[in-house]
Amino acid sequence: MTAPSTYGLSSQARNLQWLLTDLVEEVPGVNSVAVVSSDGLLLLSSESAPESGKGARPKGPRGASADLATIVSGLGSLTTGAASLMEFGSVKQTMVAMENGSVFVMSISDGSLLGVHATPDCDMGVVAYHMALFVGRAGHVLTPEVRSELRQSMENTP
Repeated sequence: MTAPSTYGLSSQARNLQWLLTDLVEEVPGVNSVAVVSSDGLLLLSSESAPESGKGARPKGPRGASADLATIVSGLGSLTTGAASLMEFGSVKQTMVAMENGSVFVMSISDGSLLGVHATPDCDMGVVAYHMALFVGRAGHVLTPEVRSELRQSMENTP
């Protein structure tokens, strides 16, 4: 797993990157994680090592993190609209289980979203628990200033 450089970032932004990296490295079955702003922009990402061999597909403009951010943003929008239509209140978590993996999306207090791409054999309860820990630790730190700093950092990443 390669994490973006934290050089030049504030301590809050570095702490968020550390929490994200820890989530990927410590939770079995987690492939990659992305934090997306309420307007759909990628703020933080952590990509797994690129797959090699048969079945590997070309990466998007910024790699798998851009794909995950797009999916997270779309699922967040879809489920928020559905909850509103059904008058069920705010969405706490969304999980999509597929044949070859799962995608989890969890709301962060500021409207941002945490998205996780996991293997099909992951323990969904463990993944959800660690996502909730991340949200609890990161939610109050993800201020408008830190979001702006993270967005700028992602734009400057090659």
